Amino acid sequence: MTILSALFLFIGSYCSADDAGLKVYGFDETTGTPTFLCQASGVANPSFLCLSADGCHVYSVNEDEGMRSMACHLRFDATVPSLTLGGARLTHGGAPCNITLAPDGRSLYTANYMGGNVTMFPVEEGGALGRGKAVAFSGKGPDAERQDQPHLHAVNFTRDGRYMLANDLGTDCIHLFPRRADGTYAQPTSDVKLPARMGPRHLCFSADGTMAYVLGEISGEIVCLRYNPSDGTKPFTTVQTIKADPHDGEGSADIHMSPDGRFLYASHRLKGDGISVFSVAPDGTLQSVGYQPTGRHPRNFAITPNGRYLLVACRDTNEVEIYERDSDTGLLTDTGKRIATPKPVCLVFREYPR
Repeated sequence: MTILSALFLFIGSYCSADDAGLKVYGFDETTGTPTFLCQASGVANPSFLCLSADGCHVYSVNEDEGMRSMACHLRFDATVPSLTLGGARLTHGGAPCNITLAPDGRSLYTANYMGGNVTMFPVEEGGALGRGKAVAFSGKGPDAERQDQPHLHAVNFTRDGRYMLANDLGTDCIHLFPRRADGTYAQPTSDVKLPARMGPRHLCFSADGTMAYVLGEISGEIVCLRYNPSDGTKPFTTVQTIKADPHDGEGSADIHMSPDGRFLYASHRLKGDGISVFSVAPDGTLQSVGYQPTGRHPRNFAITPNGRYLLVACRDTNEVEIYERDSDTGLLTDTGKRIATPKPVCLVFREYPR
């Protein structure tokens, strides 16, 4: 099979284990054209993915609400291409909705939405996962229906690797795990307190790592945090809170920075589905510049490394939509191109040598 591009797109979705919920496409950054390459079944609800630094190992959640939820390992061969299921480990927490590798690639973490915990897995030789250890949290927020317990939604790392951050939608905070001397992360010693009923879901960093942008699922706001690693007691301080969802759908989902660091994007569901667009000032603060309607229930989205295209996983429209970015204004134009696939959720780009 001829590969049109060295850029690959990995798609995770909601599906049964019998269905091919994991798919890989080649993506041409100059034309915005996708080409199907391979797929894999065997994982139920592979709704979030991450890849090893060399791109040879794919890790996926098995998002089940019960205690049989797994973190799964697959091997990817870009020369064939092929995606092969390896092993799986229990997360010890229901509904794992996020999976992330530590910067050194030696450990992997899942955020377990219904488990109220974060699970750490050692990464063994050959990319396999060791047994997981869970760190549980307690508490609740003011929204009796959606914040009845901790709901861990994402794990991230500061650019310098000093902290692991765990977004807790249920308690309106980010748990900070400081890095130990051996490269592992200790139990949280402090939290970043966020506005009540914000429901922090995902976050992203500025290119230089000095700013973190946290998207609230419930409030539809973005909280801009300045990172100061020299302050061991309060490394994050709020510099701005700005409305991101003009429709108040209470379903904000994903957030990403453009590769040039000039624009920030956030997806919103449940009402007036679409993508909000912000310009980024030199001091890291945001200003709204537009809103792009999308298909139904946009979840994660991804921007190509060259910044030309933004792809959106529209779960309830059963397709990935392809938009072209204006590098000067940040605004999006619908190309009309689509990847038809059932219930897409997660999109990850990865470049490989030709």
